Amino acid sequence: MEEIRFDDIEKLKTRVSDSFGEWSEAVEVTQEMINRFAELTGDHQWIHVDVERAKRESPFRGTIAHGFLTLSLLPRMHGSATWKLAGYGNATNYGANKLRFVSPVPAGSKVHAHSRLIGVEAHPKGTQLTQDVQVHVVGQERPALIYEMVVLYHPPMKRS
Repeated sequence: MEEIRFDDIEKLKTRVSDSFGEWSEAVEVTQEMINRFAELTGDHQWIHVDVERAKRESPFRGTIAHGFLTLSLLPRMHGSATWKLAGYGNATNYGANKLRFVSPVPAGSKVHAHSRLIGVEAHPKGTQLTQDVQVHVVGQERPALIYEMVVLYHPPMKRS
């Protein structure tokens, strides 16, 4: 696997692409995970946690994951990258340029993700990379989540 230094802006720009990379490993979204997320966040909306009511009244015919639960699963979904960032001290989530919850993630389904690098910028505190990430329910063409993720890679800290 090729390593690219986090501060090699020109080399990183060669990795900007219109094509998405390989799919990550799939992660099952269980009702138990949904219930635990509801407990953690206080979001107990019936469409997420009331299985019987969701079967009767939901247009999805069952419970669905919270959008932010789906987003929070991204670290568990590891793709097979062809290159790796090297030489940085730490990375911080700098935010999102776009976040959309496009289609539901039914309880019991599996999700996977793929991404593409869409931006590289030198930043006063390091290097800013922007990725277009899509999460899909396995077997579905339409994404469940679209996320334009911005991460800032900082140089190693020098302590005296």
